[in-house]
Amino acid sequence: MSYDFQFAFIFQHMDQLFWGALLTIRLSALSMICGLAVGIFGAIVSIHGSAPARFAVTSYVELIRSTPFLVQLFIIFFGLPAAGVQVDANIAALVAMTVNLGAYSTEIVRAGMMAVHPSQIEAAQALAMTRWQVIRHVVLTPALEKVYPALASQFTLMMLASSVVSAISAEELTAAANLLDAETFRSFEIYLIVMVLYIVLALLFRLSFWLIGLVVFKRRRRLGVARPRGTR
Repeated sequence: MSYDFQFAFIFQHMDQLFWGALLTIRLSALSMICGLAVGIFGAIVSIHGSAPARFAVTSYVELIRSTPFLVQLFIIFFGLPAAGVQVDANIAALVAMTVNLGAYSTEIVRAGMMAVHPSQIEAAQALAMTRWQVIRHVVLTPALEKVYPALASQFTLMMLASSVVSAISAEELTAAANLLDAETFRSFEIYLIVMVLYIVLALLFRLSFWLIGLVVFKRRRRLGVARPRGTR
């Protein structure tokens, strides 16, 4: 079987794919920031909150982790207008991505906080640190450092999962590819290019997370290269 690849016409419309890729980056970056904030708040509440608050966070996490992202997206985009709340496709995509990423981030951050040894908390309390100071400096910061690789992986997965929002006509990379496919009927070539673009985006996100980790957790790098006296 032979296939005649024709990329010339598609390259003439690459601007559509690049604009779609730009929206993918914007949606992913914003949802990562908002989702991390939700995750940190949810993790703190799930450990230090009241019983009703812990129950609410646990219910939210289990609900999101036990349902498909596409269903969550449809509920926000199609369900809210039925309740009288009109939502733009891009806004609905951002909200759905944030809600989904927030649930997974909550569990990741909570695991990191639970890994902090109780003796460290007791030492901080012995120094008369307030509860918020203990959470911020003794628990949360080391916890984020421990789980940062897991968070970075989850963020990258969410960037790739953003292709699902094309189902509600959010004009990200996959939606742009679908429109171009409808114009050219060159599905093989288009989605090969889209696959390459997603690979490039994933590598760029991983590189960005690595650089952010070097800057934010530079103290850990200094401790890692420091050697105790008497060692060679």
